[in-house]
Amino acid sequence: MSRFVKQSDVPRETFEWGEIGWRCAPRQTGAKHIVVMDVWLAPGQAHDFHRHPDQEEMIIVKAGTIEQWVEREHTSLGPGDSVYIDPGVVHASFNDGSETAYLQVVIGPSLGDGGYHLEDVSAEEPWASLRAR
Repeated sequence: MSRFVKQSDVPRETFEWGEIGWRCAPRQTGAKHIVVMDVWLAPGQAHDFHRHPDQEEMIIVKAGTIEQWVEREHTSLGPGDSVYIDPGVVHASFNDGSETAYLQVVIGPSLGDGGYHLEDVSAEEPWASLRAR
């Protein structure tokens, strides 16, 4: 169902590491192919190592900086930088800065009612000891 999405219409969900604003997901828009999220990653927090087995992902940094991992490689990303992640690739985002990082995340295809599926691998090796915390 085509529709306008105003900021006030975006449902937000809070986690230990920050918040997600569900801008485009099956529940909100009926989207079948994409999920779009506004993500706020609090200072000192992380969306730890995980993978999306059947989904591609694009993370775009809008504000702040993050240490972005893709498998065993990492780099610092700032406003305007982005990363594309193939399905099944382990990745993580860490905010070591003093300000909240704001990210726009696009995942596809949309899966199920929630739109996406992830597998947390942060407690598994080598991910559990890859980055000194």
